[in-house]
Amino acid sequence: MEEKIISLFVLLLFGHFTYAQSYRSEDVLFSSAKDSITYGGTLTIPSGKGSFTAIVVVSGTGKQDRDGTMGGHKIFQDIADGLSKNGYAVLRLDDRGVGKTTGVYEKATTLDFANDALAAVAYLCGRKEINAKKIGLLGHSEGGIAISIAASNSKQVAFLISIAGLASNGLDALIRQNRDLVANAQLPDYDKARSNQINELMFQTAYKYADSANMEAKLNETYNLWKVKDDAYFKTLNQPFDHFRFPIYSYLKMATSSWYRFFIQYNAVKTLAQIKVPVLALNGDRDLMVAGKENLQHWKEYTRQGGNSDVETMLIPNLNHLFLPCVTCNQAEIPKIKAGFSDVAMKLMINWLKKRF
Repeated sequence: MEEKIISLFVLLLFGHFTYAQSYRSEDVLFSSAKDSITYGGTLTIPSGKGSFTAIVVVSGTGKQDRDGTMGGHKIFQDIADGLSKNGYAVLRLDDRGVGKTTGVYEKATTLDFANDALAAVAYLCGRKEINAKKIGLLGHSEGGIAISIAASNSKQVAFLISIAGLASNGLDALIRQNRDLVANAQLPDYDKARSNQINELMFQTAYKYADSANMEAKLNETYNLWKVKDDAYFKTLNQPFDHFRFPIYSYLKMATSSWYRFFIQYNAVKTLAQIKVPVLALNGDRDLMVAGKENLQHWKEYTRQGGNSDVETMLIPNLNHLFLPCVTCNQAEIPKIKAGFSDVAMKLMINWLKKRF
């Protein structure tokens, strides 16, 4: 079954949506039972008495604050505001090494981020305002992997919401992401081809030697062999100057990190097949970082392999990776976009939650 493509007109037909409820915000600090990390975040709780369904927001790649401040937009704050006005408690956290959260982000892997999410779930279980049986995770981008790992390892997670969340194997995700970015770049076709070639050679080498102590040497060897052939190829183009550069030194530093070694080996098929809880997965169709149709298909297919059929996927038109309306949809455009987090995506999340919780 293909993912649904939602228009605002269709959306208005299948559910009532309103921003009606007030809520309170509370800055919180708590520690993990597994390690020495102290987490700082903001918990928004709907007004009134009740045992509320709660959502933990899990960020994507790169050090982010609790508000999800990216390109001048506070994506996670927008999400928390919309959900809490509609009756759901939301906990959003500073990443490791950011704000009030301790730890070193650069030494962490996606598995560590999954454990951070579970530490947040454990904290919420101890809050009297929260229904401990109705705590879910909302993951953005790489956060889609983190929430998948968390749900596969814990029975305390009641549901998952993925917003541009990865549901692909790590190696496949890197190849697809870079092909999409190259295709959107202002480069001549011959440089696009060169970029795709060296990227994929390096990714395949990193994958093969991810557990090896001589990974850096193998990457240098791969690059040097390619460079000889590429220099000879460029001479046949009769161009006056070669503008193309592969960032070999920065790539080596990233590729040999613990995070990259874990990420490139991530097995989405194995992990998603272990998820037994309801899943809502949303993507924008103009996302250059996480391929929408491909990843939504994976959310359905891989979870179904484990017997989970309660997975709903939606592809939303004209949205970028941050769920903002876009034209060029590249990184440079983001600070120029005036709109906030997609109202259509917010409605989809709230209607899906109301049907189940």
